[in-house]
Amino acid sequence: MSENPNGLAGAAETALRVRAHYEQLEQRLLGRTWTLPELAVGFTNDAAYVGRLVLAAEHTWDIDGDVGAELRHKLAECLWWAFVLADKLGVDLPEAYEATMDRIDTGLRTTLHDAPGDGQ
Repeated sequence: MSENPNGLAGAAETALRVRAHYEQLEQRLLGRTWTLPELAVGFTNDAAYVGRLVLAAEHTWDIDGDVGAELRHKLAECLWWAFVLADKLGVDLPEAYEATMDRIDTGLRTTLHDAPGDGQ
């Protein structure tokens, strides 16, 4: 996997550039761009399909095509949707992700440290 030197901030920039292209197409085809609720439905639709792909990966749901390739594609699209929605809602997703993961990590480390060990 190639590493993006800009991390999530670079990924966000790419996501918004791609979204701008979609907005141009929507303007041509619909005479308007998708609303925030339409964007949210697009995200939830792709996220739900990830669930089906996980079932397919576990051999409990059949799909046509390459399950691994589809999973990579849909997971990437879900990340794209998250960047798009965050932008529309005024959320700095790279900053929010870092702050949230730091908070969760600290809480889990504290819990693990304070929890009784395996008979130790």
